[in-house]
Amino acid sequence: MSTSGVPGPHEPGPPPAGRPLSPGERDDYERLRRHETMHHRRLRYAVTSVLLVLAFVLSPLAVVATWAHSQVSDTDRYVQTVAPLAKDPSVQKTVSDRLTTRVVDNVDVNGITDALSNALAKANAPPLIVDKSHLLAGPLKNAITSAVHDVVNKVVTSDEFAQLWDGANRRAHAAVVKTLTGEGNSAVQAKGDAVVLDLGTVVDKVKQKLVDEGYQRAANIPDVDKTITLFRTDKLDKAQDAMRLLDITGTWLPITVVVIAAVAVWAAPSHRIGLMSAATGIGVMMLLLLAGLAVMRRIYLDSVPPDALPPDAAASIYDTFVRFLRDGTRTVLVVAVITALAGYLYGPGRGARFVRSVSSRSTGATGRAMARSGLRTGSTGRWLESHRPWTTGIVITAAALVLFFWNYPTVAGVALVLGITVLVLLILAVLAAASTPTTRKQTPS
Repeated sequence: MSTSGVPGPHEPGPPPAGRPLSPGERDDYERLRRHETMHHRRLRYAVTSVLLVLAFVLSPLAVVATWAHSQVSDTDRYVQTVAPLAKDPSVQKTVSDRLTTRVVDNVDVNGITDALSNALAKANAPPLIVDKSHLLAGPLKNAITSAVHDVVNKVVTSDEFAQLWDGANRRAHAAVVKTLTGEGNSAVQAKGDAVVLDLGTVVDKVKQKLVDEGYQRAANIPDVDKTITLFRTDKLDKAQDAMRLLDITGTWLPITVVVIAAVAVWAAPSHRIGLMSAATGIGVMMLLLLAGLAVMRRIYLDSVPPDALPPDAAASIYDTFVRFLRDGTRTVLVVAVITALAGYLYGPGRGARFVRSVSSRSTGATGRAMARSGLRTGSTGRWLESHRPWTTGIVITAAALVLFFWNYPTVAGVALVLGITVLVLLILAVLAAASTPTTRKQTPS
């Protein structure tokens, strides 16, 4: 060691201030920097991967939770869900058959034939006729059944029945709360392993209609068995627990998924690749959810006994109840596809560069033609040109917020928002190009 306290030329220690790094020191520095950069990138990849997987797993639960919450909390949405059942032919036939059976079962056909036999005997009718009068029970019951069915069918297929159906379901919106949480009283109730709909109002209307048609004995039909089984499953208790959990998370779970996906994109080394990965993964999960709904449909139909509900009516009921869930899943799928496509179009791919080049040339030519015709945008156009990344980001963010805060967006709604967004971006590009009539050099993609 040097006696002056300064390291010798071959001794370790920091280089003197201002002295450039030696080749060996620079190699060590670059190696350490690459190692630190690689460690940092690996950490970001790990965090991004964990967040993306979490978002993928939670995304279908968020869609189902949102649907369940809407059915519980929004009366109009629930009535809109069940309204088509009143006009479904298979459901109408089931209701007509059930009500007809219940009415006819309360008619004492044997009592009528016995009274006829006694009347014939008192009238000194031939014994053979009196003895054979009991054979009229079958034809009489068939005639009553046909007549009652005609009256009931007129009621069930009328617009008035649809109004009664909507009114009953609106008043009974607590039915969904009853089914999912077990609280309150309503027309739809969980009884044992079944979910049943009480048609008391409709039955009363049918009884009054029969009385008006001349069937006075219909007024004596007892107030019993006015229910129709909608669902039957031995897993009802577990389903109720699961749906209660989904109801609780219906508001916050979708927000949580969006936040997790956004943080994953932010943490990704490449934000564009992170965005495309998030959109692709969520899109795949939506496809799996649609497949799951198809499987659940088959399981549901197999679980409903034909004597409890005809297969065609059961299928109509299932499809009607889950149609908004299917629509919501398809909407998220379309949004995911659009997001992934947008991420690709902003990338370095040949197809993306071609689309951007065509778009830039088209809007540029249109803007310059406007400027040459006197429709110049001047300083406003120059500002739009210099702030194009910001204006593009604001327009896209506004479109995303519209979809996020839209209560029940549909595929058509997404297409409308997308069309407006693209149109606005094209208009801004044309206005930017119209700031001067001179030909601008095309910026290479």
